[in-house]
Amino acid sequence: MLIETERLILREMNFEDFDALYGILSDAETMRHYPAPFDKAKVKSWIDRNQRRYKEDGFGLWAVVLKKTGEVIGDCGITLQPIHGEMLPEIGYHIRRDLWRNGYGSEAALASMKYAFETLKLSAVYSYMKYTNAASYGVALKNGMRFVEEYDDPVNIKTRVYRITREEWLNRK
Repeated sequence: MLIETERLILREMNFEDFDALYGILSDAETMRHYPAPFDKAKVKSWIDRNQRRYKEDGFGLWAVVLKKTGEVIGDCGITLQPIHGEMLPEIGYHIRRDLWRNGYGSEAALASMKYAFETLKLSAVYSYMKYTNAASYGVALKNGMRFVEEYDDPVNIKTRVYRITREEWLNRK
């Protein structure tokens, strides 16, 4: 699986990506909306879990590679997540902190949405995040998602949910 955008390549992650992903997922500022930054074991588990998702679900979080340099600068993709008690396809993303505010998260998320609707033919995709994660819900809004709900959650205190349907995707612009 390979997805190309103007500046990025999204591809299946592998253990050669460990150092780059560890640098991102262990960063306290990048992970401040998670319960804690990831240690090495958690990053290894993250890669393992996504490799299982590729086989079992046909999708997962992919490594985000900057075309210009070949560097892994994050992850983005589609996973099945428990959103308010229901397993739903979710677009998630992490981008290396020194590259924030360059549109890479939005570009990768948009490419993932396109794959979800045009290849997987999903009826809707979601993004959910801790209510304090304004940057993440900014990406969701920029890419045409709309706010659906906010609910109490023992992990996030409050979780915000955004969604775009396949019909909305096809009728955008």
